[in-house]
Amino acid sequence: MNSSSILQTGAAVASQCAVSPERVRQIIIEQSKRAGVGHIGSALSVADIIAALYGHVLRIPSTRDPQRDRFVLSKGHAALALYAAFHLKGWISQEVLDTFCDDGSLLGVHPEHGLSGVDFATGSLGQGLSFGVGSALAARRQGSSRRVFVLLSDAELNEGAVWEAVMFAAHHKLANLVAIVDWNGQQAFGYTRNVIDQSRITERWTSFGWDAHNLDGHNVPKLVNLINGFNTVNGAPHVIIAHTTFGKGVSFMERQIKWHYSPMSDDDYIAAKREVGTTL
Repeated sequence: MNSSSILQTGAAVASQCAVSPERVRQIIIEQSKRAGVGHIGSALSVADIIAALYGHVLRIPSTRDPQRDRFVLSKGHAALALYAAFHLKGWISQEVLDTFCDDGSLLGVHPEHGLSGVDFATGSLGQGLSFGVGSALAARRQGSSRRVFVLLSDAELNEGAVWEAVMFAAHHKLANLVAIVDWNGQQAFGYTRNVIDQSRITERWTSFGWDAHNLDGHNVPKLVNLINGFNTVNGAPHVIIAHTTFGKGVSFMERQIKWHYSPMSDDDYIAAKREVGTTL
């Protein structure tokens, strides 16, 4: 199946729901269960951030428009939240969404750039900000007004390559670059504070020359207002430390390490469906 064959147009696009956190979470639960895969807690953690970006911030009139904003999901294991947004935007059909993690599908556990709407394949943690920095620098050199957004996990900040990209972006004053850190405090095998302590993280970004902000990562209006107020033409690059809850929206998954990888049982699924408000 090629990328162009899965795009929807016309009335099909108009019939799609808005990109809301509620719908994103419902799709995450439905498709995780259907495919029998994990990374549920990570996807739920960023549902509000994805909804804010794809519902209110990103300027993408077409996934093929050369002047469109670029988005890099550096924490690629949360790709199901991204696919949910694509579906709600009308970029992929329900039929295609239902191929998540099937053999031959373009919708893998991590995003692949063969899927229209995905600009950068990710999954090897710590690489996404470097992609974003290069894209932002390219936009400047081309005289383009497009902006670049990168969503990282807090655990990725353990990687040295991230800080090389942080220094490079600040040195070149890439104001058109916005990084968002999903600050949920945990990673695959433990809580982030116990792996590498990242206290005073906002001050660290500021010390590297970034315009740094702390915010509730589940408050969509505040996220949108903050981002829309950024000067993305001149000055420093921007970073938002988005304080989130791993597994947000499903009480028995919240802050529980097991939901980084574990798939749902039938009973888990019934309980999760009830909490996210879907009757499917």
